[in-house]
Amino acid sequence: MKRKIVKIDQEKCNGCGLCVNACHEQAIALNENGKAELIKEDYCDGLGDCLPACPMNAITIEEREAAPYDEAAVKARIAKNNSIAKDNNQDDLSKMQKTYLSNWPVQIRLAPVKADYFDGADILIAADCSAYAYGSFHETFMKDRVTLMGCPKLDPVDYSEKLTEIFANNNIKSITLVRMQVPCCGGMEMAVNKALEDSGKLIPSQTVVLSTEGEIIERR
Repeated sequence: MKRKIVKIDQEKCNGCGLCVNACHEQAIALNENGKAELIKEDYCDGLGDCLPACPMNAITIEEREAAPYDEAAVKARIAKNNSIAKDNNQDDLSKMQKTYLSNWPVQIRLAPVKADYFDGADILIAADCSAYAYGSFHETFMKDRVTLMGCPKLDPVDYSEKLTEIFANNNIKSITLVRMQVPCCGGMEMAVNKALEDSGKLIPSQTVVLSTEGEIIERR
């Protein structure tokens, strides 16, 4: 049948994709060359909602032989795309919400010196920056551990005193220190080691050192 339908000039198209969003029928997509094109002729109603969105004047309406507009097919496709998008958003949200934080507060300065969650716990003591430097920090380090965090350069306190009280007043199973390979993080390691010594307890401990590129470069 002869009817009005969108025509896209591939030479003029700059691949901005604005027409893709403007098309209410979702009849336009960017092809493998990064240019806008009709997905199927019967998805286009020929009304031209996409024309004002094109900054290159690459879209016009022409009258020619074309498959008839299939409204039912368009509605079915849009419903399917919306369903897929919803599922993807839910998956992304689920991933974003995944956390292994088991205690609060996490700042060393604010943490209690005695708490039920410390009893028999594996403790993670981490430099603030390490949580941002290592992508899977929650999964790798926080999972199944009680988390304490701080920065000896920014906090005007001696962490060793607070940590000594925590170690001495609780039945702690193990300690993992995660620090960055920067000089200021040396203060965190010194505080943990001093607190272990001053607490008078033999608690298994390990230190994990991260590079500024977010890679584990040392375990000891």
